[in-house]
Amino acid sequence: MKIDNLDLIQSYILTSAKYDYSVYEKRILYRIIELMQDYTAGKQLNKRYSITKTLFDDIDITMPVSAFMNDGDDSNYSRTKKALLSLNEKRVEYKDTKMWAAFNLIERPEVHYEGGYASFRISPKIAKAFLDFSKGYSKYELETAMSFESTYSMRFYELFSENTNPITYRIESLKIMFKLEDKYKLNADFIRKVIIPAKKELDAKSPYTFDYVIIKKGRAMDSIRFLPIYQPQHRDEKLEKKKLEKTVSLGHDINYLVIKYLKETYFFTDVELKNNRDLLIAAAQKIDLMLFASELKRKAEDKANPKGWLINAIKKQLEQIKN
Repeated sequence: MKIDNLDLIQSYILTSAKYDYSVYEKRILYRIIELMQDYTAGKQLNKRYSITKTLFDDIDITMPVSAFMNDGDDSNYSRTKKALLSLNEKRVEYKDTKMWAAFNLIERPEVHYEGGYASFRISPKIAKAFLDFSKGYSKYELETAMSFESTYSMRFYELFSENTNPITYRIESLKIMFKLEDKYKLNADFIRKVIIPAKKELDAKSPYTFDYVIIKKGRAMDSIRFLPIYQPQHRDEKLEKKKLEKTVSLGHDINYLVIKYLKETYFFTDVELKNNRDLLIAAAQKIDLMLFASELKRKAEDKANPKGWLINAIKKQLEQIKN
């Protein structure tokens, strides 16, 4: 399982969702988030990965089986099929002010033995959920998340990564979030089987772990107060350096009107603008970004991914200037 490490940005809708995915299902979801993040930013995908929009805006995804399997285990197609089939059977509810709908998380899963790759389809509504940051987001290292052997460690890593404030959860709420309300009737069993093993794995390999305090009502365990702990020795130094470089506001290097135009006309989010910070700063020094983006607006509207298309157009323009 070769990983080019990066900080994944995950919608809090997914972080706080109620589910009971297996480790292999979670690894597939991490890879989907990684692909969607790169695709939206207009980055060139690894040649073994692909994202294609259909005529009806469904999204077909192809990735190597080795992307979510342990090293030396990428020929274990039974695990791959089991994980894909399970994701195919899970439903996600979607609702806004105008409608409610339920979708299979993935559709049409296929495993191709020749070449060793898997493919599946996700609906545009599911894709939107992956990119919906309206309720906030969590950020965590892909390599660390993929290394966990416990899905509970994965969940707590997503919840506490880059978090410095204490968080209190009712034990019953955590059971519901993890879909374990029918498995651990006794709160003491939940703590012994879920909380303690997850903390142990986070302590051993994660940049973020936690201490906890049990809050009782009378004699009964009621809630857990989590105290996030940062472990810099487990943080990827290159990613931390990149993060510090990106903390400088774009407004220092690019006219705020350009930023406003990109957000209001092309609907870039703050996260997407920061992900393309270096490119936009370089472009602002060479071309009139506002004029360039406005001249391409009509062409961009006809593209499946207008933001990604514009980013690629800026890259091509800079390359032409360089040459």
